Amino acid sequence: MNSSVAVNPLSDLLPQSVTLIDSVPAPQRLPSTLQLKHQLPLDVALSHQVATHRQAARAILDGEDSRLLVIVGPCSIHDPHSALEYAERLAKLSAEVSDQLMLVMRAYVEKPRTTVGWKGLAYDPQLDGSDDMAGGLALSRELMRDMLRMGLPIATEILQPMAAGYFDDMLSWVAIGARTTESQIHREMASGLAMPVGFKNGTDGGVAIATDAMRSAAHAHRHFGIDRHGHPAVIDTQGNPDTHMVLRGGHRGTNYDSQSIASVRTSLEKVGIPTRIMVDCSHANSGKDPLRQPEVFNDVLEQRLHGDRSLIGMMLESHLFEGCQPLSKALRYGVSVTDGCLGWESTEQLLRGAATALRRQAAGTR
Repeated sequence: MNSSVAVNPLSDLLPQSVTLIDSVPAPQRLPSTLQLKHQLPLDVALSHQVATHRQAARAILDGEDSRLLVIVGPCSIHDPHSALEYAERLAKLSAEVSDQLMLVMRAYVEKPRTTVGWKGLAYDPQLDGSDDMAGGLALSRELMRDMLRMGLPIATEILQPMAAGYFDDMLSWVAIGARTTESQIHREMASGLAMPVGFKNGTDGGVAIATDAMRSAAHAHRHFGIDRHGHPAVIDTQGNPDTHMVLRGGHRGTNYDSQSIASVRTSLEKVGIPTRIMVDCSHANSGKDPLRQPEVFNDVLEQRLHGDRSLIGMMLESHLFEGCQPLSKALRYGVSVTDGCLGWESTEQLLRGAATALRRQAAGTR
């Protein structure tokens, strides 16, 4: 059938031939994921280390490793120096409790905002609205590599799927946040990631959306995306078998108590999803009071000690010093600029106590 629609040659559609009618700022080009990985590569030893850490996390999810998986660190990283000091302390502690806990460093360089605000180190490394994203992406990758060199596994929340490729070779665990768990784009992305992914329950506290996300991400997908050269592409994924639920509470209150855990476990069993549950000890589960995180953590630990093997781990927001602070020209060192955090001393005490309790149970002396 003849068509009256004229199709222009591809050459006519190239960027240099496009005239912008609206007076909008020209887009600033970023390096492709391949370019940044070449600029800041992982050597063979670090790549092997990441693979080993991913397999260890999978073993915990599958019940082959009896340790607890603990994602711990700053709500978001704004200062590389304090983040590396925290990482050094965590690496030392990890070596002392690794028989009972797999500690994974939170290296969150993207920050979801309810409305507006600072979006994270990858977006605005100068903290001043200059939005040097090229510099932020490079700084974030360099920082993560430094943490890997300390022997730590790394976790992050992937907020912008197009940013995932800049860090995906470094990560041992990934979170999909409460506001993006319902997103088809994030579910498709998660289906192609090579590490365990935790989907948080929705901000209302319900788990149906996260359950659907886990089911979706477990399947293969063919979706629109960006290849490693930065070109639009059709992406084929194989499905991710290592997804799990992360309970963070919601508008209706907490959901870490034994009754809530049992309800979630039943919901997962009904749809044939492995009952693998992590508890976020912050956010709505702590009533947004960072100093209540130990209370939540210890409650979940007790449930695990009493035999609930569906509980595979916890998440803590922790920094060198407790609390939080607004962005300013005179920031206090080691204090979060986003959500309030538990301080290091309390964090260390909490994790050492958990390891001791788990050892006693293993020895039959609890």
